[in-house]
Amino acid sequence: MTAYAIAHLRDVDRNAEIIDYILRIDETLAPFGGRFLIHGVTPEILEGPWEGDLVVIAFPDREAAQAWYASPGYQAILPLRTRNSRSAAFIVEGAPEGYRATDFLAKLG
Repeated sequence: MTAYAIAHLRDVDRNAEIIDYILRIDETLAPFGGRFLIHGVTPEILEGPWEGDLVVIAFPDREAAQAWYASPGYQAILPLRTRNSRSAAFIVEGAPEGYRATDFLAKLG
């Protein structure tokens, strides 16, 4: 099942380290089948507060997303982002084909 690495970036200092991070991140994704779906976009806010930018990277599955994040290549550049922004990042699996909101009720059982 497709998994997503999602980051909410706030207060990004767009300095040389962030530029270096951006220049190097693509090469870390390829071995794990990762691709950007959303990158550095400020969403159109419909409800609630929001500040900052959104990044969504798709991977073939949770294992690939976790392996990418833990990889030496990504870990080498991660401090370039964390030193220069306030951010939250996480991995989440997508819903399976045909999923309906009412399917969630089975989990509440």
